[in-house]
Amino acid sequence: MDVKAAVRVHVTESRDSLIALSHRIHAHPELGFEEEKASSWVADALDAGGMRVERGGFDMPTALVATAGSGPLTIAICAEYDALPEVGHACGHNCIAAAAVGAGLALARVADDAGITVRVIGTPAEEGGGGKILLLERGAFDGVHAAMMVHPSPWEMIAMPCLAVSHLSVHFTGKAAHASAMPEAGINAADALTVAQVGIGLLRQHIRASDRIHGIVTHGGAAPNIVPASTEGRFYVRSSTLAELAELEPRVRRCFEAGALATGCDLEMGTESPPYSEFLHDMQLAALYQRNAEDLGRSFPDLGPGAERLAGSTDMANVSLTIPTIHPMLGIDSGTASNHQPEFAAHCVRGAADQAVIDGAVAMAQTALDAALTPHVRDRLLAPTAG
Repeated sequence: MDVKAAVRVHVTESRDSLIALSHRIHAHPELGFEEEKASSWVADALDAGGMRVERGGFDMPTALVATAGSGPLTIAICAEYDALPEVGHACGHNCIAAAAVGAGLALARVADDAGITVRVIGTPAEEGGGGKILLLERGAFDGVHAAMMVHPSPWEMIAMPCLAVSHLSVHFTGKAAHASAMPEAGINAADALTVAQVGIGLLRQHIRASDRIHGIVTHGGAAPNIVPASTEGRFYVRSSTLAELAELEPRVRRCFEAGALATGCDLEMGTESPPYSEFLHDMQLAALYQRNAEDLGRSFPDLGPGAERLAGSTDMANVSLTIPTIHPMLGIDSGTASNHQPEFAAHCVRGAADQAVIDGAVAMAQTALDAALTPHVRDRLLAPTAG
């Protein structure tokens, strides 16, 4: 049996345990940097499969690195497992984690025969925390020649449309007062945030069609009869590239500064993570993945020019600027339900999502083997300038 057939057989034989892992993570959603159960379950599965597992590390207790093989070509399979507030695994990271485990364990069986080292990297806090960026900076991806992961979606896509993003936190501080008896004694922090949001609304007329600005008020005051002394919010600013983001973000920051200036409030602005970048898809690896996925019966519909409007953001993009990387989207037949909706979370443990876990694992493992066993692909990845 050749190695590509062997990995398919191994993933198929592991089907029940991989789906059980996906469902278990789904049933216990944990927010970014708090994925204690999920990271432990992923690490346990990789350890039980014979991989060398390092838990924690890189100053991130819920990160992990599992390794097998000793070949010259190192392939990283990334596992995400953080959930979203309120809607749980509405981005399907349970499926991502299980598919990564399946691909990693299957590759571990044939790694030395194929001349590869497989490294499964458990990456906390994709949903705003930038876990992969921190891992990249701290050395978790050192020596990796190519990286990959798969991500659930309503549709199959070979390359995720991706925007660069900054995650801003804002805090206005004013002065409390009785809103009826002594309103003139107060400095209204809610007004400051309102002014900022009006400014952002007006700014939208004068930004690129690909730009996005959106946010929420996380604290707006304590009671209607108290002039709010403190308000807080979280806002995302997105552009097609980091260069365009560097132009847009200062304009958004000035809207918050205007709110402080107009009301007399103090303003504190921070960032929740380093900026996420645009995605540089490695189309040679993507073509290998597409062929393997299609051999499994998966199809990639032509979504037309509107596909670019389906863009999100991911910290896997920052990896792609350094290392040849792919991030295909796995269709899970969710109909009109899309990522970050509770209806999508429900689909992430249904039959189509379960099959996507298995197909994603096989397609990633076979793509890694194609990269290792195709001389011109392997040579390119091993070249010092491959990234």
